[in-house]
Amino acid sequence: MTRGFLGLGSNLGDKRAHLEAALAALRREPSLEVRRVAGFYRTAPLGPVEQDWFLNTVAEIATDLPPRALLERCQAIEQALGRVRHERWGPRTIDLDLLWLDSGAVAEPGLTLPHPGMHQRSFVLEPLSELAPELQLHGYPLGHWRRQVESLGCVEVT
Repeated sequence: MTRGFLGLGSNLGDKRAHLEAALAALRREPSLEVRRVAGFYRTAPLGPVEQDWFLNTVAEIATDLPPRALLERCQAIEQALGRVRHERWGPRTIDLDLLWLDSGAVAEPGLTLPHPGMHQRSFVLEPLSELAPELQLHGYPLGHWRRQVESLGCVEVT
């Protein structure tokens, strides 16, 4: 099985309940094991749309699924949990992002690994550092990137 990391976020309704429901759905996936989950972080939204704060975390997984199939499973879980894609960076009940797979880099239409913006997002770097501080992004450890980004109000709440 390949180790990987998924980013989870919500900023509509009962954010914690949405994250817990997504984690439960991931745990029911037959070709996927949720190994560990980082703490939950309250973070400011990114982008041009005015919206409520987010609750974010990162889950360490192990899977036999190829990257595209894993992405499709994550999107199916989002849809089953009521995610509607109205606008880029807009409010959402649940967001599941494929961040990293130990199997290596992927560059396909609609799928890039490692996730192209993860080294610039404190809401990914903080929880990911709890689970895998040894990861290297673009030749630098996570700690390097954590010092480069603004905290964006990223505060652990659990």
